[in-house]
Amino acid sequence: MTAGDFWDDQNNAQTVITEVNGLKSVVNEFNELNETFENLEVSYELVKEEEDEDLRAELEHELKELSKQLSEFELTLLLSEPHDKNNALLELHPGAGGTESQDWASMLLRMYTRWSEDKGFKVETVDYLPGDEAGVKSVTLNIKGHNAYGYLKAEKGVHRLVRISPFDSSGRRHTSFVSCEVMPELSDDIEIEIKPDEIKVDTYRASGAGGQHVNTTDSAVRITHVPTNTVVSCQTERSQIKNRERAMKMLKAKLYQKRIEEQQAELNEIRGEQKEIGWGSQIRSYVFHPYSMAKDHRTNVEIGNIQAVMDGEINPFIDAYLRSKIK
Repeated sequence: MTAGDFWDDQNNAQTVITEVNGLKSVVNEFNELNETFENLEVSYELVKEEEDEDLRAELEHELKELSKQLSEFELTLLLSEPHDKNNALLELHPGAGGTESQDWASMLLRMYTRWSEDKGFKVETVDYLPGDEAGVKSVTLNIKGHNAYGYLKAEKGVHRLVRISPFDSSGRRHTSFVSCEVMPELSDDIEIEIKPDEIKVDTYRASGAGGQHVNTTDSAVRITHVPTNTVVSCQTERSQIKNRERAMKMLKAKLYQKRIEEQQAELNEIRGEQKEIGWGSQIRSYVFHPYSMAKDHRTNVEIGNIQAVMDGEINPFIDAYLRSKIK
């Protein structure tokens, strides 16, 4: 057995373990919901017999909580597309605007990290390029957990920020944009042909958040797929060989996603539908001034508590978007 075969076996085994754990989690959640429902049935009978107002109020509160949990569980079951269960690769790229848009990217990075941790997902920084003065120029996260891609595919698109810039001494209002790209992490059985003469490989010194060097060798790898001008980078491993292997896997995921989007675009053209939202049209706006609100322009869902949203409370947006696609 070669080293490559060994790592392939290890990755496949990890994929199976992750999927089994995900299914166990679904079964456990169903059992917990069923147990809660049975307990509430007992409480309901007591309320009918005793007409206790405090018990009635408690029952109503618990029913609302159960309804919310059932809605979330239903969405979990509806995530049934081929790669919904996979881990997700999430990339953030600031638009024009220098430090202002790079700072917005770092705010979104924190938002997605907090959301992922709240979901019980593991977040790994695959590539990180710090901003010139603040924020990040680009970042790639590998978010690991059952249905991570299924949820996060709702976040693909342009995110718009409106606020009084902390970097503007005149206190003027600024609008910034960051593009969010989301792809499923693919298993090795997906066939994507990448010819050696179609790629360009560059190495560079890895750096972490804040500019600290991960090591002092050129271990980080950047791969460019020349025919499509698709670029991926990886610096999470100390070994250049391992970074190259992971970068190739990311490239494979990007090219697969590109293929799916091209097929979808062809179908949309046949149906006469509008094309996918592009860089010039945001999917969501986050307004800090002159009022506070986050609004998703695809579903019209609005949340007035902007700080909660930036702390990772984006489930209402994700839920509404995914349900709109299921119908």
